[in-house]
Formats: sequence, structure tokens, C-alpha cells
Amino acid sequence: FTAEECDARAEVMLENYVTTLGIEVATLISMVDTAIMPACIKDLKLYSTMPKLAGDRQKVYNAIQAEAAKLKTIAASRPKDLVADAKYLCDKVKPQMLAVRREVDAAEGLIDKDLYPYPTYEEMIYSH
Repeated sequence: FTAEECDARAEVMLENYVTTLGIEVATLISMVDTAIMPACIKDLKLYSTMPKLAGDRQKVYNAIQAEAAKLKTIAASRPKDLVADAKYLCDKVKPQMLAVRREVDAAEGLIDKDLYPYPTYEEMIYSH
């Protein structure tokens, strides 16, 4: 390959990475905002008359909201340069996505199964 061809291939790969991760960030934020947090709110309301039975729900659900807010802020600060954006996504955005995921995974074990908006890992593995 010529140097120009290598540069072009690298640019296509970076564009693919940046586009894919951008879609994943938007999807995660949307899932949290439109499904996970409403389910958390409904679940927490089940314990309104006996809050001591709620356990760590309030703490976990607040953590989801806080980590998602951080992700929104970080994602909104992406650089315009393709290479810088790819590095930023890898070094800043992906770790924050994992932080959100960690809290949502904790909530999955707490939310009433009838309220959880997505299939659980157990349902996906053992449903057939």
C-alpha cells in the first residue's frame, strides 16, 4: 500500500470507530433516560410506605443519574478533530460509559422484575 492508501484506510477506520461509539453513547443515554430511570422511580415508589425495606435502591438509582449526567457532559465536550475525538472517546467517554453500566447492572438486581424495561442477562441466556 502507498502512504496515501494507508492514511485513507486509517481515516476510514477512525471514522467508523468515532461513528460507532457516538451511536453507542447516544443509545446508552437514551436507554437510561427513557427506560431505566423511569423504572427506578416506579420501583422506589413501591417502598414509599416502608422506606427501610428499600435497601440501597435510593443510593444506586441516584448513582445512575449522577453517572449518566457525567457521561452527557463528557460526551458533549468531544473534540472536532478526528484523531483527537477517537482518543477522547477511548480515554474519557468509554470509561464513563462503563461507570454508567456498572450502576445500571447494580440496579438490575434491585428493580422489580416486572418493572425492568429490558431483558436481563438471565432471561437472554436461559429463555430458550
